[in-house]
Amino acid sequence: MKREFLETGDGSVTIHLPDWNEQYHSKHGALNEALHVFIETGFNHVLQQEPLPQLHVLEIGFGTGLNALLTLLSARNHEQKVRYRAIEAYPVSLDEVSKLNYAELLKCSSEIFNGMHEVSWGKNHQITDYFSLYKEEQFFSEISAEQEFHLIYFDAFGARVQPELWTEAIFKIMHQALMPKGVLVTYSAKGSVRRAMQAVGFTVERLPGPPGKREMLRATK
Repeated sequence: MKREFLETGDGSVTIHLPDWNEQYHSKHGALNEALHVFIETGFNHVLQQEPLPQLHVLEIGFGTGLNALLTLLSARNHEQKVRYRAIEAYPVSLDEVSKLNYAELLKCSSEIFNGMHEVSWGKNHQITDYFSLYKEEQFFSEISAEQEFHLIYFDAFGARVQPELWTEAIFKIMHQALMPKGVLVTYSAKGSVRRAMQAVGFTVERLPGPPGKREMLRATK
């Protein structure tokens, strides 16, 4: 599938898929969206609930690696150990990664960002003192974890182009993967998505969305 590179509203670059008229991040600001949805409303929220010796995070859609990079930096800032597992069926190529400007905008090492993409799949890697990464190349429906994670970043492509990723069947897998009181955050606020989450047992909150989006969802087990 053809891929193009698009500068978003905050100056950060995302990958655009013209065949689907879809992009990996919000055109209003890839960086601002990820910070708001996954870090402020997910990572920071979970840490405020109770102290954790190690925070276990599952990302649904590793994609460009932006969410993982922001979590790595947040883990360092909070001195919080994080075990990060990322699921991706169609990895971004290293050539495509070289066109992304997240490390530059965040004023962090491009070697760390590139390294997260370069490390092997199916093996745990200690990227920094506070952050370990395990990437798995598989479909979301194949996840079999049970009560393993405190937090899920649900960052799949939108329901308009991949409705099969936003169903009760998928959210049941997510519910099973979370520990009790675990949290799932996503940029989506569709009524059908909220109802699918509620149908499998989640308590769902509508929260203010990132720039360009009125609402987002946070679901708690």
